[in-house]
Amino acid sequence: MKRLLVLEDGTIFKGEGFGSEKAIAGEVVFNTGMTGYQEILSDPSYCGQIVTLTYPLIGNYGINRDDFETISPSVNGLIVKELCQLPSNWRSEYSLDEYLKLKEIPGLAGIDTRKLTRIIRKHGTLKGMFCSADVSVEEILQKLRKTELPRDQVQKVSTKTAFPSPGRGHRIVLVDFGMKHGILRELNKRNCDVVVVPYNITADEVLQLKPDGIMLSNGPGDPKDVEVAMEMIKGLLGKVPLFGICLGHQLFALACGADTEKMKFGHRGSNHPVKDLSTGKVAITAQNHGYTVKSDSLEGTNLIATHVALNDETIEGLQHKNYPAFTVQYHPEASPGPEDANNLFDRFISMIETSKKEGTAVCLNA
Repeated sequence: MKRLLVLEDGTIFKGEGFGSEKAIAGEVVFNTGMTGYQEILSDPSYCGQIVTLTYPLIGNYGINRDDFETISPSVNGLIVKELCQLPSNWRSEYSLDEYLKLKEIPGLAGIDTRKLTRIIRKHGTLKGMFCSADVSVEEILQKLRKTELPRDQVQKVSTKTAFPSPGRGHRIVLVDFGMKHGILRELNKRNCDVVVVPYNITADEVLQLKPDGIMLSNGPGDPKDVEVAMEMIKGLLGKVPLFGICLGHQLFALACGADTEKMKFGHRGSNHPVKDLSTGKVAITAQNHGYTVKSDSLEGTNLIATHVALNDETIEGLQHKNYPAFTVQYHPEASPGPEDANNLFDRFISMIETSKKEGTAVCLNA
């Protein structure tokens, strides 16, 4: 089955369709990871996007039951150079094609993914649309250019109701902006008593749960579209220790008076070097974001930059000058990717314990 990818700049790629037969549009981005396509597909941060995988052979180890980052994937489409139809791995339960059909996600194989990636790197992320090869490309192009990309991705992927992931340790309220299961796994490993809550929860509602710490999760889209979360974060600063990841990092920055901006093509992959400014050490990190905190916007705020990306010197970590609160732009839980920064979860737990010893833990009437 022949399928086209039409880009808003008029570029057309023709390849073989797999997965669902749906015609769908989305923001076309690329990920440089060599493995981890299952985690990428199921990462809620890709909501509304068509993901191009730069590594050429995809699907060779199939799809298994253990490596999902969410139950229902929200990616709009997948593009690969070469699709493996006969996976070989002892954990494999579906082929990639079978899984995409099951989840109604369209895919495109057999195109020059290097060329597509170079276009995105040159011009920035573009709107694109999958369609059958027998349609009028001009009509598709006109429709695509008029298509508005969604701005309610967090609302789509966040849990609608709070739910517990019980433990006997510290009570952590995990605000779900598009939470990867890897974050929850890391907290569970540390025996935390986790309560996962919707993105639009208020600060008062969080405090009623008597948390020892607050985790702000990753998520999709522009942080400025989630104004309700900024107000919630402002209401929690200084009352409960806080740790933010990815979108949570950006929302924390906005709540503290800094600014964010859209990147040309973002950071998406599992091989991004990040430098810790306090120690000089470099970690190889997993990343997935299209927005960044503007460096010059930190002036006049109570935020300190703690980490920077070595590839482009964008901010990768923040810390509050006065309150027990820090954030990172990358993914310390990996999933997929290296676990160099996994110790940040231990730092979060230590920060909670220090706050309790010093008597700064929140009470209901704080």
